[in-house]
Amino acid sequence: MRDLAYRVAGPADQSALAALDDSFTTEYVYEVASGDIGFGLRLVAVDPPLVKVFPAEDEPEDGPEDGGADDGRHEIVAVDADGTPVGFIDVAVEEWNRRLVVHQLTVGPGHRGRGIGGELMRRALAHGREHGARTAWLEVTSVNVPAVRAYRRMGFRLCGLDTTLYTGTESEGETALFMARPLDR
Repeated sequence: MRDLAYRVAGPADQSALAALDDSFTTEYVYEVASGDIGFGLRLVAVDPPLVKVFPAEDEPEDGPEDGGADDGRHEIVAVDADGTPVGFIDVAVEEWNRRLVVHQLTVGPGHRGRGIGGELMRRALAHGREHGARTAWLEVTSVNVPAVRAYRRMGFRLCGLDTTLYTGTESEGETALFMARPLDR
């Protein structure tokens, strides 16, 4: 984390943040087993390792990036000594249930494993507390075992799943895992 600065992301950062590589490689995935009244997760080895590249997302219409109404999103960026973004987190506080929603956490491949994601999350959780959030919540695909492990180290626990969320998308066959943690610590 040396020679890194953390700050709120601005409009000038958006193209660099969108260009950050959020792909990953894993030798394990979570397989979902369902029964009459419940679900279970089983860690399964995959050979060859799975390489996941996320498809580019379209920007929301009338969002803050294009001068529209502010949707409450808060982005924190980690930049190296020359000002190049190496990671970011995108969050928003949902007022109705006082929950901080983590929309995206990305750290570039050459910077992973150095605590940058943890520091970005720590700052995002502090933002949530400052804005009255009681819990933090996120969604992660069942094949992103490296992220699930990282989120568990950050205090998140599995709170649910959706076997249909990715139906009809490039991620069909994967399961959405929902993770949450209280913000009282």
